[in-house]
Amino acid sequence: MATWDWQVFCKNTIDGEVVERCFGSGGDITYLDWMLSAWGWTASVSALALAVALLTGIVMGILRTAPSRGLVFIGEAWTELFRNIPVLVQVFLWYFVVPELIPALKSLPSFILVVLGLGFFTSARVSEQVKAGIQSLPKGQRYAGLALGLTLPQTYRHVILPMALRIVVPPLTSESMGIVKNSSVAFAVSVAELTMFARQAQEETSRGIEIYLAVTALYFITSILVYQLAHWIERRVRIPGTVGGGH
Repeated sequence: MATWDWQVFCKNTIDGEVVERCFGSGGDITYLDWMLSAWGWTASVSALALAVALLTGIVMGILRTAPSRGLVFIGEAWTELFRNIPVLVQVFLWYFVVPELIPALKSLPSFILVVLGLGFFTSARVSEQVKAGIQSLPKGQRYAGLALGLTLPQTYRHVILPMALRIVVPPLTSESMGIVKNSSVAFAVSVAELTMFARQAQEETSRGIEIYLAVTALYFITSILVYQLAHWIERRVRIPGTVGGGH
């Protein structure tokens, strides 16, 4: 039976010596320091990619319900393009191909390119949720806004979106948790997030069980925190009178 060695996280990454209190000092780095730094990169990639996904996905969801065929085509084309290409392939495209086509992007760090790839991939899924939320509203809501003298953009802003976005908060919770898991693709372009840490630390220490269990726990904790935050937002914005929405 294998013996577990949890002291591996207290070892210096340079010489493998155990460091007191598990945190390095004076420029020394322990595997615990490294793992916590990688956790920060995972959280950063996830948060920024989610922001890109929400912003772009909401816009595309709106375009797909617009009365203009041209706008609908743009929204549909965006959604079909980004949801039908695997996320890892999209990250490779942003890292290897797009900078060759747009030289200005060559100066961007791989971290930003991963955020764009993951964010646009998830935006296609957000677009579906937003479209469904808007279409679930009675058509009379739009007509009422226009009848009151609002322009179509004002009707979306003040009448349709406040209700539609509240409806789609629960499914967006799942998308938020999914983006945390999908952030692991960042290791493929050398972003120092949790999956990359796990691969390199396991090779250096040969303690795969401890390393991967710790990384799994951090992914789980991150997903639970995202769920709790999203659930809190859902309770705050829930429409009164709906299921669980109070009276």
